[in-house]
Amino acid sequence: MTNNKAVLQWIDEVKALVNPDNVVWIDGSKEQTEALRAEACSTGELTKLNQEKLPNCYLHRTAVNDVARVENRTFICTSKKEDAGATNNWCDPQEMYAKLNALYKDSYKGRTMYVIPYSMSVVGSPFAKIGIELTDSIYVVLNMLIMTRAGKEVIDALGDSPDFIKGLHARKDIDEENRYIVHFPEDNTIMSVNSGYGGNVLLGKKCFALRIASYLAHNEGWLAEHMLILGIEDPQGNVRYISAAFPSACGKTNLAMLIPPALYREKGYKVWCVGDDIAWLRVGPDGRLWAVNPENGFFGVAPGTNVKSNPNALETTMRDTIFTNVVLNKDNNTVWWEGLDKNPPANAIDWKGNPWNGQESTEKGAHPNSRFTALAANCPCVSKEFNNPAGVPIDAIVFGGRRAKTAPLVYQSFDWNHGVFVGSAMASETTAAAAGAVGVVRRDPMAMLPFCGYNMGDYFAHWLTMGTKIPKAPKIFNVNWFRTDDEGHFIWPGFGDNMRVLMWILARCDGTVDAVETPIGYMPKAEDINIEGLDIDLDTVKGLLSVDNDLWLEDAKGLREFYNKIDAVGNRMPKELWNQLDAFEARLSK
Repeated sequence: MTNNKAVLQWIDEVKALVNPDNVVWIDGSKEQTEALRAEACSTGELTKLNQEKLPNCYLHRTAVNDVARVENRTFICTSKKEDAGATNNWCDPQEMYAKLNALYKDSYKGRTMYVIPYSMSVVGSPFAKIGIELTDSIYVVLNMLIMTRAGKEVIDALGDSPDFIKGLHARKDIDEENRYIVHFPEDNTIMSVNSGYGGNVLLGKKCFALRIASYLAHNEGWLAEHMLILGIEDPQGNVRYISAAFPSACGKTNLAMLIPPALYREKGYKVWCVGDDIAWLRVGPDGRLWAVNPENGFFGVAPGTNVKSNPNALETTMRDTIFTNVVLNKDNNTVWWEGLDKNPPANAIDWKGNPWNGQESTEKGAHPNSRFTALAANCPCVSKEFNNPAGVPIDAIVFGGRRAKTAPLVYQSFDWNHGVFVGSAMASETTAAAAGAVGVVRRDPMAMLPFCGYNMGDYFAHWLTMGTKIPKAPKIFNVNWFRTDDEGHFIWPGFGDNMRVLMWILARCDGTVDAVETPIGYMPKAEDINIEGLDIDLDTVKGLLSVDNDLWLEDAKGLREFYNKIDAVGNRMPKELWNQLDAFEARLSK
């Protein structure tokens, strides 16, 4: 499919190592894709679902020991440890290559090597970056055909260039003691072994689009971020775009596919989804920050997705979707998961492949991290700019987390540098005992802690530098949908009503609404948050916007500890953020 010498030489080297029985190039054609689906169904790797109810949909089960990203087995291998920093697992590259090559040796014997040329972002876009993933898994191939632009047009676009990201994946023995997801940013290389779970093996996703891309972005002067992108269209047809970063379990996909409340719908407002997970942002010729979603699909968490929480996501999964680790309803050959509805099937097979009666079983039928891989093109609210190679202009950047008492509903940073400080201070409180104690504050700056491919201090410094390069920079905000009352109930209604907060944010970007200066940033006046039609009053909103200085001072102590942790490897925390933290504490102590 190509005469590219760099590509062919690399493939020959890998072939000699893994020893496949044959090699198949993925061309992206319908015929080849259909043949691969049929082959996967014949071996049991996929189960074909009810084609009337779920056209072109399939079910897959991963091994019981292989159901989620494994952060403790994820490495950033740079020649100097301080370049990976304190928040990444590090190993010397040569040592890691030797360890991995021993695991890969002859791992494709009796198997086929699939060569997947893929583009992150629209092929030919100024944002686009090309990768090639080698894998022995049809499941990986079919997921990559949904999540990326893959096939012949990508290899044609690469031409003779050696500029591509190398990705090697081997299922090997699915041995969790020898499972590794390793990034070599200095070599443009990703290696994954002993996993079959999407987050570890779809190498275009977090591995390339965030860990490797964040390193490239730092070197090339752009941003690769763990952010959704949404557009809000007013009744006159003008669309404004917001990008937003949230740690997991904070409603990111729900916000990306938000349905406006009746109050706004009836006036003609619409919300469009550009992306639910990743944004690449560059300074445009007009001096604004422009963003694309480099992905082509959604790799969403199934449990909790339903008609109320996210009808757009649910409708997206109704065709051309691969479901992983959900329940198979044997009566009608469809799928089910916890939180879909209140009618679990009695005659079913659970995510482990065992008989399951949802009417009687106390065990969950779907894994809590079960997934759907669905085409963005099938989303009812996908933006018409989704495939625009130039991306969309960003008016506001929003950070958020899950805080019961500390953070108010919304506030605005004083300026760009203060906004970087706000992003660096992002944290969420744990929600489930499975993740350890409930209510523990977990730092997750810019929601990038697991995904930054280099030293976090250098990452913050890069954000500060970017602020000097964007003549018309977006304004930066922080939101918290999760304030609770003394009984632990959420005060703000959330879901579609979060649009009411986004409207205040856009009004601030336009300069059409005032704000109150507080020690943490600019806050809304309570009457400027539209609560028409809600079952809450102005006093409740005032409570949601209250600032408890003592709680914030306590939080600042935790942030200081976190900064010290980052500084411990390489001494790279920017002086500007230390100054911001000092000034923050001084304002709170007044």
